[in-house]
Amino acid sequence: MKVHVKTKDEVIVISGKDKGSKGKVISVSPKTGRVTVEGVAMVTKHQKSRAQGQPGGIIHKEAAIDASNVMLVCQKCGKPSRAGVKVEDGKKIRVCKKCGQQID
Repeated sequence: MKVHVKTKDEVIVISGKDKGSKGKVISVSPKTGRVTVEGVAMVTKHQKSRAQGQPGGIIHKEAAIDASNVMLVCQKCGKPSRAGVKVEDGKKIRVCKKCGQQID
């Protein structure tokens, strides 16, 4: 499955319990079509102590959400928009559909 966002992209959540929140993409899983966004879909994990120095306890971490629930935010115009593709010098470049600015 092709995912429209990459790691370190700024995205906004467009549906779900965290609708409207912005964050950076931490990881992308193209196989499952899911992304992990910084500060979004926080879950509580009860972790047992594994090593001598690592304490156990309750850990709060981000869960993966479906890639269709996030939308790319353009750095120039600051608005959520779709990413278009432009070919320059034989290379594909992602561009903002609203302002035409290069994303990468």
